[in-house]
Amino acid sequence: MTRVRTLDEALRACSVHSGKLVGSLDPRRLALAEALRRLLALWAAQERTAPPVTATGILRRTKAAASGASGAGALGNDVLDALLAVGDKALACGYDDELRLAELITETILAQRRNSRAGRRLHGRVLEALGRPEDAADAYERYLGLTEEDGFGVRARVDGIHAATRARAELLTLLEATALGSDRFSDGPATDVWADGLAAHTAGDHDGARARLVGALRAMDRQGAPEGEVLEALAQYLDLATAERPRPTADLTQALARYADIRRNRMRGPVPDPLFGGVKWLSLGEFRNRIAGKSVCLIANSGSIAESSLGSEIDAYDLVVRFNSYCIDPVHTGRRTDIHVTIHKHAYNWEQPVDTRLVFGGNSPDWKYSVRNKLVPGAQSCVNDESLRWPVRALGGTSTDHLTGIPTSGFNMLWLLDFLDVSPTLDLIGFDFYESGAYRLPEAMKLAITNVHAYGSEKAWVMERAQSVSDLRISLR
Repeated sequence: MTRVRTLDEALRACSVHSGKLVGSLDPRRLALAEALRRLLALWAAQERTAPPVTATGILRRTKAAASGASGAGALGNDVLDALLAVGDKALACGYDDELRLAELITETILAQRRNSRAGRRLHGRVLEALGRPEDAADAYERYLGLTEEDGFGVRARVDGIHAATRARAELLTLLEATALGSDRFSDGPATDVWADGLAAHTAGDHDGARARLVGALRAMDRQGAPEGEVLEALAQYLDLATAERPRPTADLTQALARYADIRRNRMRGPVPDPLFGGVKWLSLGEFRNRIAGKSVCLIANSGSIAESSLGSEIDAYDLVVRFNSYCIDPVHTGRRTDIHVTIHKHAYNWEQPVDTRLVFGGNSPDWKYSVRNKLVPGAQSCVNDESLRWPVRALGGTSTDHLTGIPTSGFNMLWLLDFLDVSPTLDLIGFDFYESGAYRLPEAMKLAITNVHAYGSEKAWVMERAQSVSDLRISLR
């Protein structure tokens, strides 16, 4: 059972760890050091402004700390966010010391805020990094029980853990069946048995080696060895087995397939329909041909669109483009959505049927992961390939260096359409750059209008190219 951690204990550990990072040249540890500095500075500032502690207060705090109660030190929202940032940076380091710090931090957060969604998800990530996938799956399930949204693809991750666990059990059973006598070695110390197996293999005793190595693998599994160690040992065993024969046997081929299942499911989770309902993947040229000669309107998720009464005019365009967590009110927004443009991180409207879904993202691995796990088979006919993943930066290159900030989904799409220059009509409706607030799906209304985007420079770019401007419509063609 996990020991209840106090906030004071976590802060002391953070202070000690901060000293260990002095002089480090590792960029990840430097980022952690900065997160620790901010946390400790925040805590020090709060301590200075706290009211004087009475003798009774000291006594209560001492008793709480002695009993391990979560009330020993108050965890406010600012400190919670700072702790989460430290935990995230510690996890990113990947070293044992930092993983232990991240685990302590998540235990502290959950002792004080057991319904913290961010804390539960971070706890699952830490447990995964520690090689405890089953515990991680439990933590993720608790996270999913606290939210109706799964924008981080946690369900797919849990499914992947369970699928990989089943594949690992099947692989070990298969190896035991092909390594006679392995059960005699499955109760001993795994490290020693493994070393004996390698020695037997070197000596040419392949049967004896197989029995010992498989016995050691089973011992590691039963003793709860970290997942990474088990997978590394499995890979080494399969390498040795493959090298023994010029052609693999049927059993070895099956074992290799099970191992591939483990690795694949741990990377991205199972995909029910790998072809996503027969979707067509669009390259830059194919997308150009698909929109050429058609009138296009882009509908902003701004407050002004909610009372525009432009629904019928919007539906009269050849192509209607909407973004991320768009909301439909036919009188004001129109009914049709031909192209849904979304940043890969969001989980809104992926199930809504559209002709084309364009998924944007700056990081290639993250983009691929989201496309694999969020696309709903049958909900779209076409999806962009990686040539259209990040138009402003990937296609614009140095010509867009003056555009500061992370480009919004709307600007990426608008820039792409302007770049292709095949639309006789290109109108922006409701693009006031959130001056009228946001108009989104109810569950997305809580999302902040973040300052990572440079709305000012995007607006300037638009207005430089505008052919006409009215209250709600900006025409670029």
